[in-house]
Amino acid sequence: MLKGLIFDVDETLVYYEGYDHREWYEKWVMPALQERGIELDYETYRKTVTGELPRSYVERFGIDHVEFWKIIDGVNLRYRREMARLGRIKPFPDVGAVGELKKMGLKVAAVSNASQECTEFVLSLFGLGKYFDVVYGKDYSNLDGVKPSPYLVEKALKTLGLKPRETMMVGDSRHDVLAGKRAGMKVVNVTRFGEIEGADYYVNDLWELVGLVRKML
Repeated sequence: MLKGLIFDVDETLVYYEGYDHREWYEKWVMPALQERGIELDYETYRKTVTGELPRSYVERFGIDHVEFWKIIDGVNLRYRREMARLGRIKPFPDVGAVGELKKMGLKVAAVSNASQECTEFVLSLFGLGKYFDVVYGKDYSNLDGVKPSPYLVEKALKTLGLKPRETMMVGDSRHDVLAGKRAGMKVVNVTRFGEIEGADYYVNDLWELVGLVRKML
């Protein structure tokens, strides 16, 4: 019996107009790192984000890795505030569907690889926080626990008091699919940017997810 849903946030519920990962890194992050005497090229940074390299890899550049990721997250929050000011963070038009799912009596969580502060900021921008029983951003005590690791998803399951078989993961990316699968859950891929191999269900938008959940209940 389905009792809960765990949602990804960025690119599943909201999007950033004109966002380019490399451009963001070079324009926003690199200057902040250079101020602290850290030279880190985009390719190396990208590998730490995708999990090809551990988050602690940056310690070879002479900085504590927790400190490093706090710098990154501080920059990310500044970026999000600026994008919000410019009206360039947008909710997808179907986000109201999360409220509909909540009305069905499901427990609902949001899990993001962004920091707790960045995640809560974006959800609060559009009044989405009220839909979620729990919101988890990255955990500084386990920085390699971000998706595709199941760590944050399992943390949300524990707080919701649900078993993996009672819950579905909902997201747009390969990281979401892998994290959900590794936690032992069924995964719904919202195909905003194409289908990700390995999901159990595919929906075009969140209203289609509502229809899928209704059938399950």
